[in-house]
Amino acid sequence: MKGKAPAKTVDEYLAGCRSRACSTLKHVRAVIRSVVPKETTEVISYGIPMFKYNGMLVGYAAFKNHCSLFPTGSGVLDQFEKELRGYRTSKGTIQFPPDEPLPDALVKKIVKARVKENKEWD
Repeated sequence: MKGKAPAKTVDEYLAGCRSRACSTLKHVRAVIRSVVPKETTEVISYGIPMFKYNGMLVGYAAFKNHCSLFPTGSGVLDQFEKELRGYRTSKGTIQFPPDEPLPDALVKKIVKARVKENKEWD
């Protein structure tokens, strides 16, 4: 999305991504929406779509050669270390191919863990 003005809404962000990544991100968004509390909002933060519930919860984005899930917060990646084998991870991101989204069950577990963390800070 280089050369374009930053997206102001999640829908605008998704409209600007490549088709292969776009359908994957729309799917990831739907999976996340299916498990977050109803009070959760969607925002653009640091130029990417984020879910917000008692603070930032989880974000996702498309890049040139991969998509990423950003489970903000400490320890979530460590909790799911075994299930994340085979995916490239770093301190705050899980990378996956644009045409192969993370398994729905894993996304749901990660999001639920983040909701729990954020509730504990409430």
